[in-house]
Formats: sequence, structure tokens, C-alpha cells
Amino acid sequence: MARAAVPGRLGARLRWLEARLTGRHDESDTARTLVFDVPGWPGHLPGQHVDMRLTAEDGYSTQRSYSIASAPDGERVELTVERIDDGEVSPYLVDVLEVGDVIELRGPVGGWFVWRPDEQKEPVLLVAGGSGLVPLMAMIRTRRALAGRVPFRLVYSLRSPRSQLFVPDLRTQDPGLDKTFLYSRSAPEGWPRPPARITANDLSAGGWPPDFEPACYVCGSTGFVETAAGLLVALGHDPRRIRTERFGPVG
Repeated sequence: MARAAVPGRLGARLRWLEARLTGRHDESDTARTLVFDVPGWPGHLPGQHVDMRLTAEDGYSTQRSYSIASAPDGERVELTVERIDDGEVSPYLVDVLEVGDVIELRGPVGGWFVWRPDEQKEPVLLVAGGSGLVPLMAMIRTRRALAGRVPFRLVYSLRSPRSQLFVPDLRTQDPGLDKTFLYSRSAPEGWPRPPARITANDLSAGGWPPDFEPACYVCGSTGFVETAAGLLVALGHDPRRIRTERFGPVG
């Protein structure tokens, strides 16, 4: 998941680190996970992101922000990038960057949209729209790595089965993790719910009752996040327990 890097925020106080690409694999027709070795990486919390800096041979430099897809694991950092055909950076990362190439990363950045497994014991509701699943996947993977017992529920809205991310991960049986898949344009044959945008009924059926006081994390495009968060509030969830992260095109 990508956003424009914003000068002057927390990330500006962190130092740039060299990150060497050690592996890559496809997640969907348009998305690829990039695995970096980052010497000196300080570790991260699930839900945080990094700033990335790319510098061309002529000195031109550009920055983007990407959510971290991996659970904390030493100096290894995984980023999942979706190709935007007319984008400046994502086609290069998805189609051109090769194993052994070095870029620069700065982070981790962010302290609000994070799950702290050593502190938070309430049930967790994850609501993802498209590639908004990326930081939520870091939370799922962290829970799995810790053999956590905090109950999770994931409501994942995507355009079609072909656009699903992290297929092997989401096929893994995680005790205490319930998954609901929603399709907005085309659904698998025989799927009980016809293609449609997310609704209050979807969140009621796939989520937690408000009186369970779950921690809610909603991530996706601006329109998706505003809709899903509004539906959660309408269902009776405390707005103070709803944390949102959104992405969009870089201007």
C-alpha cells in the first residue's frame, strides 16, 4: 500500500538505511511482495509503514511511503506494492527492481494505526478494502508468530478473486481468526453474497457486536474508509475505538 511521503513528520527524524532486495513474489496480477534485508533496522510494530527513497543516476530523487506487510523479524522487511500503470514508482518496483538492488528506507513511521500485542487484549476487527489489507496482514502475521489468543475477525472487501492478496496466508487455519470475503465486482461461482460494496449487514455479520468493545482497524481508499468507518459508528461502535488508515493517488 502506498502513500506520498510527507516532509517534516516523524519519519524526517529517522535516518535513511540501505535496503537490499533479497526476494520477491507475486501476490496478484498487479501486486508483488518485495523482501528487503535492512542492516540496522530497529524493528517495527504491525501497522507501521516506511518511507522509501529512490535516486536515479542523474541525481533525481523521489519518495513514497509503503505499509509494512511482515511481522517483526530482525532486519527483514516485506513491502507489498500494487502496480499503478501510470505511476512513477510502483511500475519500477513491481517490474524492474531486481534481487540484489539497493534502495533506501526510513522508519518505522506511525504510532496510531498499530496493534500492540503486549498491551491490547480486547477483540480485534480488521476491515480491509483492496490493498488496504497490507498493514492488517502484518497484524495477522504478528498474532500468528506469537501464537496469540486475542480473537481477530477480518472483513476483506475486494473487486474480484483475481485481486486477492496473500492467498496462501489467508488459507492458513489460524485458531481465533475468522475471515469474511466480500466482492464488489465479480464473485466466485456459487458465492452466497452477490457482488456489491460493503454494507452495515456485512460488518454486523462478519464483525464483533459493539458491546464487545473491539479495537477496529479500517484501511483502504479514502472512499472505502469513510464508508466503512461510518457504518461501524452507525452500528454502535465507539468512534474512539475505530482507527483508520487511507491511501490514494500521489499528486
